[in-house]
Amino acid sequence: MMAQPCFTGQDMILAATEGIAVALGKGQALAIENIRGNQVVDAWAISQRDPFEYASMEHTRSVNSNLFLQLGMTVVSNYRAAMFTLVHDASPGRHDTLLCPCNAEIYRELGCTQYHRSCTDNFHAALNHLGITLPFTPASLNLFMNVPFQPDGALDRAPPLAKAGDTLVLKAEQDIWLVLSACPQDITPINGASRRPADIGLHLIENMPCEGGAA
Repeated sequence: MMAQPCFTGQDMILAATEGIAVALGKGQALAIENIRGNQVVDAWAISQRDPFEYASMEHTRSVNSNLFLQLGMTVVSNYRAAMFTLVHDASPGRHDTLLCPCNAEIYRELGCTQYHRSCTDNFHAALNHLGITLPFTPASLNLFMNVPFQPDGALDRAPPLAKAGDTLVLKAEQDIWLVLSACPQDITPINGASRRPADIGLHLIENMPCEGGAA
């Protein structure tokens, strides 16, 4: 059994539809709380040493031989180096590695004629605040996203299985910027049947795990 994470009191709210970059040193961890449930969080990791080393979903699938990120699995970079590990997961555990982060083109396909916030824009805006510019958008790890698949390869986009208060913890395996976007999707039910994006709770963890208490 896994001990409960130790929250330090350094808590933050990632507002619905917004993005953020969180600095994590090697060994630090971040708890991500689905406050209302049904909210997808797109996640990326960028090395603090070299922004062109980033979390790679294709290499992560290869290393873990799995389409989903599950408890105990590590996300690796485009150089096959460990970036972060899923060390605690009190959610139903559906974390997609296949679908792309939403962008302006997707919202145009869905009928938007005016600007609509996107996970892609949130990713680049968060990095721009750090003075980092990338000429591309890496594939995202889609936390809490429920993407069932069929034997013939067909994919669906179902509402998340996460409930209010479900929390997972990502532990940094090197010094990284963990970039997160509370997905702004409000047209399809990827953020639940209500199609209403929600806030996400973030809790910095200095010590993992605590003594006592089992998850």
